[in-house]
Amino acid sequence: MMVEEFILRDDFIKLGQLLKAAGLVDSGVEAKAVIVDGQVKVNGTVEIQRGKKIHGGDLVEYNGNTIKVVSRQDV
Repeated sequence: MMVEEFILRDDFIKLGQLLKAAGLVDSGVEAKAVIVDGQVKVNGTVEIQRGKKIHGGDLVEYNGNTIKVVSRQDV
């Protein structure tokens, strides 16, 4: 399993924005579709809220990819 780090610029990023920023989906529409469809996990739990706030330390999984979200001050 490949784990990629994503460094936050702010205190949090919304789940849909993270998927797009990390290059896991091509658009916000696609992000919404895969989230609502139950294909995305946050910290091991299926998350269906596109606006879910993702903070440093969270793990987001989608389509065989894992993103570890890192706070800027932790870099």
